[in-house]
Amino acid sequence: MIDIERQQKLFITISKFINKKINVYAVGGTAMMFYGFKDSTLDIDLVFNNDKERIIFKEALKSIGYQKMDSNIVYKKKENQPEMFTLGNERFDLFIEKVVLFYFTENMKKRAEERTYQYGENFILNVASPEDIIVMKCATDRVKDREDAKRIIDKYKINWDIVIETAEEQVKLGKEIAVMELGCFLEELVTEMKIDVPQEVLDKLFKFFNKQRSSKSLK
Repeated sequence: MIDIERQQKLFITISKFINKKINVYAVGGTAMMFYGFKDSTLDIDLVFNNDKERIIFKEALKSIGYQKMDSNIVYKKKENQPEMFTLGNERFDLFIEKVVLFYFTENMKKRAEERTYQYGENFILNVASPEDIIVMKCATDRVKDREDAKRIIDKYKINWDIVIETAEEQVKLGKEIAVMELGCFLEELVTEMKIDVPQEVLDKLFKFFNKQRSSKSLK
């Protein structure tokens, strides 16, 4: 496990090996620790704008001893898997623009840039909003992701309009399954974990999905 202190030390160390400015986005447990939603994480999840910036970060990781691992071990056959690097029991998951099913959109980036940290001269880390962390948790959808989503909803006043707008945005980008996946994810939180997700949010998501499916069948 990586706690917040270790995470900070890692980012400071990595920044010393980054010689060109890069903008990186923290999602998952990494982002949650910046908000105080959890004390530690199994892996550090980062999203990059392009492969060029990810390569710079990968080379920095290699410089301090991290080695590449097979992402299929964790993500099975899911699309848009990250490149993964490990050292001992620590792991980095490095995505580009997409986190499995979902695009990390320009609006997500703008919200993340409201909470920014800089390490050294060249490593800028932007932290995803709580709403976007939940959406990305739906993308990976592991048991711990549902537990993490519960923590966020219990501790933070979620703007559900952002969640709905994000789902609609994913559909416009061609990720229609995103709405269904998100709706099912939130419904599981309600039925299995007794989380208070407004029914109108679930209704809007499934209504939007059905509308999209109907419009496609008419073409």
